Amino acid sequence: MAPNLDNSGTAFLVVSMAGLSTAIGAAVVFEPRMVKLASKPVLAAGLGFSGGVMMYVSFAEIFPESRTLFEEHGLDEAMAYFWATFCVFAGMLLLRVMAFIVHLLDKDEVHEGQAPHEIEAAKNGETETTAEAPKVEERSLSPRREAQKLKVIGLQTALAIAIHNVPEGLAGYVGTLADPTVGITLSVAIAIHNIPEGLCVALPIYYATGSRVKGFAFALFSGFAEPVGAVLAWAIIKGTGEDMSYAVYAVLFGVVTGLMIMITLDELIPVALRYDPNNKVTVNCMVVGMAVMAASLCLFQV
Repeated sequence: MAPNLDNSGTAFLVVSMAGLSTAIGAAVVFEPRMVKLASKPVLAAGLGFSGGVMMYVSFAEIFPESRTLFEEHGLDEAMAYFWATFCVFAGMLLLRVMAFIVHLLDKDEVHEGQAPHEIEAAKNGETETTAEAPKVEERSLSPRREAQKLKVIGLQTALAIAIHNVPEGLAGYVGTLADPTVGITLSVAIAIHNIPEGLCVALPIYYATGSRVKGFAFALFSGFAEPVGAVLAWAIIKGTGEDMSYAVYAVLFGVVTGLMIMITLDELIPVALRYDPNNKVTVNCMVVGMAVMAASLCLFQV
């Protein structure tokens, strides 16, 4: 039997909670001392863990489900495997196109690889090695121009994160339809890496405008894109006119597999390694994420 929309309410709920986790990171602007707790190793560990969860569930659960659904649709085993694989690479290509659009919107990508306290120090004209040193020369930008630049950075980051959150919402929604356990675990992983994203949106906006509320609001906006991804998945399913369409679910599951693989390979792990260039925690936490996902799946097989 193909998955149906019986779990739709649960799917929307878990995706919305994952998206709104950007608010947790953004809330730091109301207590700037908390920024220093978000160190590079902590961020790298969270991103590595999230990547492990997403990679494991992609290969162990979502891709096999796509292949099975193609077989249920009437294809033989070889063709089912072919079309499931085709959909995976279609999903990977889709995310690469979206990444290209994000790069056009956010060419500097200054938020990647910077711990939040470094963004704060940069705003104050400091670095880790020069924060205590006397200024040798004035900054080239006037305070007004500097504020404007920070505001643009924050807006670009918010839009870029919103765009790449859409496929994450789609993945969480489809995963929950297939198995609420998978969807909830996947959404927790997405939520973990959404927290620093919210902070990276909120800080530049706050420093540029002086308004904590504006910084928080823009970060929250970027998180709303994940429920949009869930709505998109729901619309695709309903657009077929039948909740039990094996082919539609098979294609969606295959594409979602590709999206999650590329989110991990193209976003989570590279950024984690920028935070952790000597790879002290990234891969270890990725393996831990895989183990947690595997354990959760094993427990629900009993």
